[in-house]
Amino acid sequence: MIEPVHVDHQHVVWADTDAGGRIHWSVVCRWAEAAEHTYLRTLGWQPEEARSFPRRSTRATYHRPLRFGQRFELRLGIERVGTSSVTFVWTVVSEGETCVSGRHTVVHIDGAGRPAPWPDHLRAGLAGGGRGAGSGAQARTGQGTSPE
Repeated sequence: MIEPVHVDHQHVVWADTDAGGRIHWSVVCRWAEAAEHTYLRTLGWQPEEARSFPRRSTRATYHRPLRFGQRFELRLGIERVGTSSVTFVWTVVSEGETCVSGRHTVVHIDGAGRPAPWPDHLRAGLAGGGRGAGSGAQARTGQGTSPE
């Protein structure tokens, strides 16, 4: 795993589970997005900018089940920073075991919906936390964050 730039400590809530008592497959995308938003806010991103950053792709691999009430960490890292896109990687870890791993790519778009360069302040911060940046990014901890 790439060194995390942000770590969320959470627990599985009832609404995150399916009829089998395990997390619903889709909830990890919401968790990863919440961690991404919390991290971007540390770089000066404002929630009202959210409409300009759609997802291009997502992928998740489920290794172990998570159940209601179980505590976990979502560790968010940066795999690649391009001109108009950023690929985040993440793992969900509980009791020292990787439960889910995944990645998603976010593209910054202009008013016409076309790819556009990320704002300078965000790109600089993201590049500082990305692989090969040589920055030694520090993990940040969030408690029960939610997407905006």
